[in-house]
Amino acid sequence: MSPRGLIVTADDFGAAREVNDAVEIAHRDGILTAASLMVSAPAAADAVALARANPRLRVGLHVVLVDGRPTLPASAVPDLVDARGLFRNDMAVSAANMFFRPKVRAQLEAEIEAQFDAFRATGLALDHVNTHKHFHLHPTIASAILRVGKRNGLRAMRVPLEPSAVLRRADPMTKLPAAFATAPWAMLARARLRSAGMRVPDQVFGLAWSGAMTPARVIGLIENLPEGLSEIYLHPATGPYEGSAPGYDYAGELAALVAPRAVAAFRNSVIIKGGFADF
Repeated sequence: MSPRGLIVTADDFGAAREVNDAVEIAHRDGILTAASLMVSAPAAADAVALARANPRLRVGLHVVLVDGRPTLPASAVPDLVDARGLFRNDMAVSAANMFFRPKVRAQLEAEIEAQFDAFRATGLALDHVNTHKHFHLHPTIASAILRVGKRNGLRAMRVPLEPSAVLRRADPMTKLPAAFATAPWAMLARARLRSAGMRVPDQVFGLAWSGAMTPARVIGLIENLPEGLSEIYLHPATGPYEGSAPGYDYAGELAALVAPRAVAAFRNSVIIKGGFADF
């Protein structure tokens, strides 16, 4: 049997103190091994301080190009933002502009560069890169991240490909949403990133149950983990916060990361654990 590796990641690190507190609790008392930092989010400085105080926590860059504030001044990326200076949330229109309009692509690459620069300024080792709402499945965004990332030590990225058979074994009663819209793009992205030398997990869990990772589901995933390298990503927080997504059970996802059975399954298994840099 091939070895099984597992990375357990918290996204939106830095979004709020509620998220940062949950990351610390889940890493200290639970199964969390990594976190993805939003460098321009309101509590990013607090997240960086927390990461420095927990050196075993692997930290990566959560590139934000939607539903957030740019790192560059809004005047430098006018085609990426709305009248409030925030990233546009109409992803389909933004994606088309990035693909067809050279000046928008230039703004996109400049913003990605600024986010990498901000991460480098933290002094933290770059464990991985992913994007808010998996926007890097857009080939133009993936290309820009690869170009900028290779100059900044990028070695690993997430691609959200979930094997439905594992999800059903983990939670036999689950009703899975169709993944037809994302799966073809994800398969193309995985092949492309691997050909570029990126470390990409063989399977990723967190898409179908985003905001609804219960203790039973996390335990089920650990107990049914397939061979190869897997990543489970969650959105833990101690409670709702300004800008949090409606309907997400943030506290429930924190509870899943520190559930005694999950901790026992995680610690007592033969699974190799860590961040991307550990594989």
